[in-house]
Amino acid sequence: MAIGDAPTQVEQQWLTRLILQHNNELPELRRLLEYYEGQQRLSYMHPELMDTLDERVRQVVINWPRLVVDALEERIDLQGFRLGGQPKLDRDLDHVAQYNDLDAGYQQAHVTAMVMKRAYAIVGANPRPADAQYPLVTIESPLEVHVELDPATRRVIAAIKRWHDSTPDGEVRYFITLYLPDYTVTYVVSRESGGYIEVSRDDHGLGEVLVVPIVNRPQLWAPLGTSELADVIPLSDAACKIATDMMISAEFHAMPRRWALGFDEDDFTDADGKKVSVWQTIAGKIWSTSKTKKDDGVEVGQFNEADLTNFHNTLRALATQVSTVAGLALHHLGYSSDNPASADGIRAAEARHVKRAERRIKGFETAWERIMRLVMLVRDGSVPDSARWMETAWADAATPTFAQKSDAVVKLYQADKLVPRRMARRTLGYTQTQIADMEREDREDVTRAVYDPAAETGPKAEPAAADQQRRSPVPAGSASG
Repeated sequence: MAIGDAPTQVEQQWLTRLILQHNNELPELRRLLEYYEGQQRLSYMHPELMDTLDERVRQVVINWPRLVVDALEERIDLQGFRLGGQPKLDRDLDHVAQYNDLDAGYQQAHVTAMVMKRAYAIVGANPRPADAQYPLVTIESPLEVHVELDPATRRVIAAIKRWHDSTPDGEVRYFITLYLPDYTVTYVVSRESGGYIEVSRDDHGLGEVLVVPIVNRPQLWAPLGTSELADVIPLSDAACKIATDMMISAEFHAMPRRWALGFDEDDFTDADGKKVSVWQTIAGKIWSTSKTKKDDGVEVGQFNEADLTNFHNTLRALATQVSTVAGLALHHLGYSSDNPASADGIRAAEARHVKRAERRIKGFETAWERIMRLVMLVRDGSVPDSARWMETAWADAATPTFAQKSDAVVKLYQADKLVPRRMARRTLGYTQTQIADMEREDREDVTRAVYDPAAETGPKAEPAAADQQRRSPVPAGSASG
């Protein structure tokens, strides 16, 4: 195939198949993203009431979906990769991650996966010859990328990415890239025929599709993941409806209302003498009725203001349900008791949320290890055996204080060196660069003075006391014979 050619029959079949699958899933993915962004439509309100209120009443959005996702993602921090049998994090892979700005990419991938079931990473050769040792790794949205898995191995066998751009003269061009095991090809949609025209091709011959899904909560019935928002969305809809009703009630009932009997609709005018609308009459401070044959007089009174406690109690009940299904402590949702919980109580309340974060880490680390193996494959043409049992290093998902963590590490280090010094420093959260600086200073200290192993295991006798013992073999003050 060459530039300007149409897809082959096999390529066209893959394009048609993957596009249909992607199109079927896009509405649900967009709906999930709307909930995370707080842009969903108000639910549980009668359509006629919505038409009547029109834009006069704004929806109150209680964005619990964003809170559930962000609180979980904040516990997940990827620190690096360690090849099998190696005590240190791999510096070359760390350089690749830094080159591709994956410090931010990790967070973007995990948030996207939790919201829309999965994110994607695409690996490719660096087009800049001077940076060939740093393959490109880009984090992609499921709104643009879709893959098909082998039902036997659950590995990616084909993938597409769709996007568009604009030319300087304002023309919009639509592109699609097809990823297959031995090559990657990009097409542009023809303006005349609507078909695909090849614009670039990469015959890498690596035998791997260079697209890796980063899946949240994969299941046997959903190998491409499930959203963290699935259980929260109905509760969030109910909370937004209750909060909106509370604001409407606050407008009409939270303040005392005056009523008048014996007035006609024509009696209500504005400052210019013009008749006010029905809505202005309802939303005003006076409710009235017209005169009747039975009662020709007038009467004025006032309703008592309404208590909004029922709305508050309902919102708290819904927040409790969100706390249950999301594993969040209730204080994360803004509810706390009059007596603040102790530190141990807070940690106990967060135990389930920490365990949930650790489960998500187990799912994400498989994807990141596959991504780094593809980086090695693109960079070196092969994957070393040590990378086949690569280990991903993550920060502790729990939230102990630094003092608590330091005390635990010191005790483990002093207890017959149960924890090596390097691991102790890594546990305290020091980066690889900081640990290297500490070890260099340790070596410099050894060269400046005689190294005394007893200094690490316990106190030593003072030199003056030791000399006195050598000069005085008998206790001081005893009679000399």
